Amino acid sequence: MAMRASAPQTTTGSSARRSDSASAAKTGSVANMASMAVGAAMDAPMDMSDIDGKEIVNASGEKLAVFNRFTGWPELKEAMMSGKIKAAYLLAPMAMDLADRGVPVKIVALGHRSGAVIMVGTKTTVRNLGDLRGKRIAIPSRFAVDNIFVHRLMKKYGMTDADVTLVEMAPADMPAALYAGAVDAYATGEPFGALAQRKGYARVLHMTRDEWPEYICCVLTVRQELIDNDRGTVQRLVDNVLAAGAWLESDTTHRHVAADLAAKREYFNQDSSLIRFVMDNPKDRVTYGDLRLVKAEFDELMQLAVDGKILARPVAYEKYVDESFVRAYRPTDIKLAK
Repeated sequence: MAMRASAPQTTTGSSARRSDSASAAKTGSVANMASMAVGAAMDAPMDMSDIDGKEIVNASGEKLAVFNRFTGWPELKEAMMSGKIKAAYLLAPMAMDLADRGVPVKIVALGHRSGAVIMVGTKTTVRNLGDLRGKRIAIPSRFAVDNIFVHRLMKKYGMTDADVTLVEMAPADMPAALYAGAVDAYATGEPFGALAQRKGYARVLHMTRDEWPEYICCVLTVRQELIDNDRGTVQRLVDNVLAAGAWLESDTTHRHVAADLAAKREYFNQDSSLIRFVMDNPKDRVTYGDLRLVKAEFDELMQLAVDGKILARPVAYEKYVDESFVRAYRPTDIKLAK
């Protein structure tokens, strides 16, 4: 998911959307902020080529967003490294890696918790990851926390990398690959688990909500020059992200409204009933109410990334996290865009 800015080029996510962060934060638009929270769990870029460069305005004519296409995580990462993009929702290990390599970035908030699943076919007798020895498991990328989730479970069941074949694959391709027998399981963020589940040929083997309640995936990452030069914009962005999360958790109706907004063609171009299914089955399949930055949780994630050779070495928490904006959080009204 992405919320990216044209100037000062703030972005949050992995697909293809840029928006003016000051404008979006000021309006508190659900179409920009709540759908950002919903979309943070969706790791694959959507087809938005037909609206590339389209301006999104509110009822009063104020520009809220300009859509520009990113084809995936590597392109977004490069844009963040070059400074073309000043803020992004990045995979947490990716943000750690950038900071370790000297790119001046800091994580300032989370996007969501949980929201990842490991799926297998409905006809298989597999009961847990330990039964997948000798099998092929699809993961989005080596930097994806879904990969770390798989490795965390491998450790639980006494497995090593030699016991499975991990295949990097775009999440949107995973359901079909499972159906065709090209892989035996896949690990991904929603809605690509729910997609196959609803069609009846896949079932959930593991959910992060059950195995790893503190699971962190997408994190709001900001370049240091934006923090130094425009703290107000960063604070408004964080305030709206946290407020949108609280709003989503406060009422099932809100979750459905956000799902319908996020599913629109100008965002993810998805079936809204699929997004609603993710939000409802079960209610804590993806959660947004606790977006705190907790050092112990990041330390565990960082060490798992080191153990899995995703990071070259341990990275100090203070090097890649700035807690000041979450500590200064002030609730913001979330309003529906007209």
